[in-house]
Formats: sequence, structure tokens, C-alpha cells
Amino acid sequence: QVQLVESGGGLVQAGGSLRLSCAASGLTFSNYATGWFRQAPGKEREFVSARRWSEDSTYYADSVKGRFTISRDNAKNTVYLQMNSLKPEDTAVYYCAAMYGSKWYSTVRDQRSSYDYWGQGTQVTVSS
Repeated sequence: QVQLVESGGGLVQAGGSLRLSCAASGLTFSNYATGWFRQAPGKEREFVSARRWSEDSTYYADSVKGRFTISRDNAKNTVYLQMNSLKPEDTAVYYCAAMYGSKWYSTVRDQRSSYDYWGQGTQVTVSS
């Protein structure tokens, strides 16, 4: 059974940093592509970042480019989202998701429906 568990959310002031973690069981990230999405109150879930780990192929939403970085710890089978220079508009529940790696070039990477597994989410609140 596949489980993705996010952690690391919290309350931070604007300009601060947080690092979110997504720990997996039942799958190995090296065989998958990983996505981060977020959902603010009253809004649709939106794409943040995605990466296929078997090659250097990484994507970021324009709104986070240059501020957020997706990375991985193979030994811990954990993916991270480092978030710097946080803004109040980054406030949302953040979700990690995994997609079969073989789908990477045949699917739309910033669409929720492309992903096969999801975590439960972690709240990030940025105060002004």
C-alpha cells in the first residue's frame, strides 16, 4: 500500500523559509515523478513543482520560480520542498503527489489528474 506523508508546514512570517517533507512508503521515488501542489481557501488546487528523478527534469510554477526548490534524499525515500522568501499569497495546504515515471513524457505534469498517489497535505501559513 502506497502512502505519502507530508510534514514541515507551519506559521512563518513573510520573507521566511520552510522546508516541507514528503515521506513515501510502498513506492521508491526513483521510479516515479514527484509533484507538489497547493490549495488556498476557496481556490482550486494548483501546481507548484514537479520533478522526474531519473533525469534532470524539473518544473516550477512561475509564481514560485527562484524561491522554491524540490529535492530528494534517496536514503530516506523522502522528497523536500524548500520554500524561501515566503509571501502571504503562498498560504495554502501543500500536497505532494507521485506519478509513474513512465507517464512523464505523455502527460500534463501540472495537472492533478496526472498523478497516481497523493498525501494528506500540510498547512503553510505566511503572515504579513
